[in-house]
Amino acid sequence: MPPNTTASSGQKPGKSGRKKGRRARLILIVLVLALIGGVAYGGYWGVSTVRASFPQTKGSLTLEGLSGPVDVKRDGYGIPQIYASSDADLFMAQGYVQAQDRFYEMDVRRHMTSGRLSEMFGKGQVKNDEFLRTLGWNRVAKEEYDTKLSASTKKYLQAYAKGVNAYLKGKDGKDISLEYAALGFTNDYKPQEWTPVDSVAWLKAMAWDLRGNMQEEIDRSLMTSRLGPKQIADLYPEYPYDRNKTITQEGAYDSVTQSYVQNGSTTTGGTGQSTAGTGLAGDTTAPGGLQSQLSKLYDVLDDVPTAVGVNGNGIGSNSWVVSGERTITGKPLLANDPHLSASLPSVWYQMGLHCTAVSSKCPYDVSGYTFAGMPGVIIGHNQNIAWGMTNSGVDVTDLYLEKITGDGYQYDGKVKPFTTRKETIKIAGGGSKTIVVRTTNNGPLLSDRDDELVKVGKKATVDAAAPDRGDGYAIALRWTALDPGTSMDAVFRIDKASGWDEFRKAAESFEVPSQNLIYADGKGPKGHIGYQLPGKIPTRPKGDDGSLPSPGWDPKYRWTGYIKPSELPYEFDPRRGYIVTANQAVVDKDKYPYTLTTDWGYGARSQRITDLITTKTDGGGKISTDDMRQMQLDNSSEIAKLIVPKLLKLDIADKNVRETQKLLEGWDYTQDADSAAAAYFNAVWRNILKLAFGNKLPKELRVKGQCLYVDPVDTTGPADGDRKVLECGQRDADQAQPDGGDRWFEVVRKIIDDEHNDWWKAPKTRLDKAIDTRDELFVRAMKDARWELTAKLGKDLDTWSWGRLHRLFLKNQTLGTEGPSFLKYMLNRGPWKLSGGEATVNATGWNAAGGYGVVWVPSMRMVVNLDDLDKSKWINLSGASGHAYSAHYTDQTDKWAEGELLPWAFSAKAVDRSTRDTLVLKP
Repeated sequence: MPPNTTASSGQKPGKSGRKKGRRARLILIVLVLALIGGVAYGGYWGVSTVRASFPQTKGSLTLEGLSGPVDVKRDGYGIPQIYASSDADLFMAQGYVQAQDRFYEMDVRRHMTSGRLSEMFGKGQVKNDEFLRTLGWNRVAKEEYDTKLSASTKKYLQAYAKGVNAYLKGKDGKDISLEYAALGFTNDYKPQEWTPVDSVAWLKAMAWDLRGNMQEEIDRSLMTSRLGPKQIADLYPEYPYDRNKTITQEGAYDSVTQSYVQNGSTTTGGTGQSTAGTGLAGDTTAPGGLQSQLSKLYDVLDDVPTAVGVNGNGIGSNSWVVSGERTITGKPLLANDPHLSASLPSVWYQMGLHCTAVSSKCPYDVSGYTFAGMPGVIIGHNQNIAWGMTNSGVDVTDLYLEKITGDGYQYDGKVKPFTTRKETIKIAGGGSKTIVVRTTNNGPLLSDRDDELVKVGKKATVDAAAPDRGDGYAIALRWTALDPGTSMDAVFRIDKASGWDEFRKAAESFEVPSQNLIYADGKGPKGHIGYQLPGKIPTRPKGDDGSLPSPGWDPKYRWTGYIKPSELPYEFDPRRGYIVTANQAVVDKDKYPYTLTTDWGYGARSQRITDLITTKTDGGGKISTDDMRQMQLDNSSEIAKLIVPKLLKLDIADKNVRETQKLLEGWDYTQDADSAAAAYFNAVWRNILKLAFGNKLPKELRVKGQCLYVDPVDTTGPADGDRKVLECGQRDADQAQPDGGDRWFEVVRKIIDDEHNDWWKAPKTRLDKAIDTRDELFVRAMKDARWELTAKLGKDLDTWSWGRLHRLFLKNQTLGTEGPSFLKYMLNRGPWKLSGGEATVNATGWNAAGGYGVVWVPSMRMVVNLDDLDKSKWINLSGASGHAYSAHYTDQTDKWAEGELLPWAFSAKAVDRSTRDTLVLKP
């Protein structure tokens, strides 16, 4: 009997269920044959090992600690809706159910946030644990729990932990997941009880991946070894306020001390976005020796396990809301699709949390997406309101160069003692390592985590007031998430908010990570829409915009405070009838007195969404739920619209390249998976970036293993022109530059009509002559793209397609990436050939420096219908289950890849209609 028809997992098979059953049966048969044949250590890995951890989803179970019975109703995709008569029972059941489906994932997450990965995976994780212990996420989470969170939040966290531990009681690792059975071959690790702090700490990991511009801060400094101030400024152009609209346009904030008010009737000029400099903050010269230090820091940061994003790089998201005046239903529609790293299982977990009778004692009736390991719902809707999130990108981190003197550091002309603590890291298989974490008044010393980070180049240039470098400078991190906060309170307050005022008040507690929050309700004739920027956002002294490392010894570079919640931008029912957030600038630079960041997304996606909305509605059309879905799938390439007309005008001598040039004739710039034109254009774009920019960047930013003969860094003049050295890139392919995102769209847009711009020049090679103009570079890029794709896809252009290049692989984030090959085969899935691309609305991101494979994705998609919540739609990247070979491991992925959405039942009647399995948890 296949897993989805057993009494314990119990999906009731319809036609699609029978297909899933046959597929599961075939997988199981293949697996059993492999095991019988001696693969995977023979008899140890029997069918019972594979199926032992599947959750019971029918019948009843007794849970000690419940005050009353709880119903867990699962639909045909295994998505649970929980019904309880008390809030404590509701969150206890949430903990139990999430542990049933995802405990291994939860356990890995808490080991990451506490810097204890070595306990599970051995000595190969010690370096990561050292860095994570230095950041101290778990310590900060414990302080939050002890001193900051409300009594009700603590109650819910305790109830959730009680539910998780009820699931763990009496179970061995192999009873919990296949991964624990695999770990049993190498160590004697046993899962420990869950604690409330384990849940709180996960917010720190999320904040880390969404931390803002630290990467840009590092990259700009690294560039100074090869590029001058103007060149670096070229690569970080100002946000195009005149072309791509900001999020808030008709309102901002309502502080009694400021004057930028609703509808923009009065404004106060602000500092806006400054042009990026190149040296240490406050200094006009480049700290040359800082490059080696920051490069090493990058290596450490890049090794830290990804939680939800791509280590802070390239992360985006879409969310938008349309007012009832512009929709078919007459009530708002709200869409959201956060772009995060592709992971298996998906970072999101779908579920509903329902009090059987909503009251002040049990106020929750909410459904949406949460994280396994955290109570509550992060994104979704309740019975009154809906909300979505995108990363705001505001700058909440700064790097500080610190002068170390003996057992202290210099500050304001004096030596201050470090704050120190010891951390002992236990290692699977035996042994441990103790480290000392040193902290300055700016934060922990990240440079202590690698011997080379303490070495500062002898050529570092700082101003005359800087302390003597002596044996070197260190690097400290100032980050808002390292201060205890109240974000966990915000989750529960938003989940039960009944209207705009309660939603805004709840958002005040959402300190980190700072997110763009969009809002909708169905109240009144047309409902309401809104936007709020929350977050603990620092203010800096005049002249310091946070774009570069700052001198930690100088008091004038200390943060001066935080923006008050009442001063943070918002909008409510704007006259235009829609709000779009897609990581673009929040507010116009001349209408806000604070610098939120110098590194916004550049608005390619947000402006495309805006254009899609206005094209549909400005002529009197109305938007439907399916229109919102179709917008989420928009594959239009904005950079292709700019470049292709110029490519088609080029006179190409090579007949093979002329053949591929013709692919672009009549192309509508849509990057469908089956499009040969999309494949060729993206290859041309990748080669344009490489020739114009990539080959001119320092090795620390280029792809690891890609080597070039370049002028040495210490070139002093024309006499050195022929002296070349071989220099190889050092960065992982999915993190390298130029990544091809919309910053690079803007870089190219600014020089596209300057045919003789220096960026278009490239030196001769063994096979090609020197390039002096834009058109010569474009011709070379078209030729290189032709032969690159011939090697990858074959000579026959009829077989070319974007999807053959642009593929998604879903990998288990631990043993699926580091385990033996047979285990990877068991845990991983794919590939899927995807439409979309970088900086498109359907943002299946790829890194142009590294290749065409999918790096990040719309991690889920949802459309909420405020007229009838049961007509809302949703989809997840993978499935509800974290158990390999469960019917719900990746049962949503095919539909996700095709752009389909699933029905999202909310009302009790709709949930009952969709229910396939019911489990009753009894006290």
